[in-house]
Formats: sequence, C-alpha cells, structure tokens
Amino acid sequence: MSRLPAHSEFDPAAVFAALGDPTRLSLLARLSEGEPRSISALSADTAMTRQAVTKHLRVLEGSGLVTSQRAGRESLYAFQAEPLIAARAYLDRVSGQWDDALDRLKRFVEDGTS
Repeated sequence: MSRLPAHSEFDPAAVFAALGDPTRLSLLARLSEGEPRSISALSADTAMTRQAVTKHLRVLEGSGLVTSQRAGRESLYAFQAEPLIAARAYLDRVSGQWDDALDRLKRFVEDGTS
C-alpha cells in the first residue's frame, strides 16, 4: 500500500479538513477496524452511493489518512494512523504554546514581570 503522498509533508490543514466531515469520520472509523475495504464494501448498508464514497475517500487519501491498493478490478482502502499521530503531536505543541503564553500572562498580571 502507498504511504503519504510523496509531494507533501504532514499538512495539518488537510488532515483537520478531512476529519471535519461526519461522513469521512464514519468511513475512517470503519477502515480503522483494520480490514482494508473496497468502495463496494464501504457503500454497502449505507444510503451513500459509490460515487459519494469515492469522493470522500479521495479527500481522506489526499490527506494521507487512507491509502489504496489495486486488487483485481477494485481498489482496497486502508486506514493510516501516521497522520493522526502527527496531528496529535501538532495539537500537543499548540497546546504547550498556549499554556506557556497563559503562564506568562498570569505572571505579568500577578507580579508585573514577564
């Protein structure tokens, strides 16, 4: 299976945008169960058309959250955890920056020091 697109590094905006849609979250949850699935399998038992599933899978694949591999006449899609791990690390860094800024503000307000 392919890895993250060769042309890009981790792109937090693409990952968060891909995760920002309930349909894509649902597809990702099904794929995160560990079994690669075809578009037919992902659209079965849902009201979504194969075309709608394909559209959402392209967004997920573009963000690196899923990869595809040809299996005969179908493509199998698989979950990739690396972008979520990178997103978590990104959010941890941003959270740390905010914690530091709030600590500096608190010290400034309480003591008048920076």
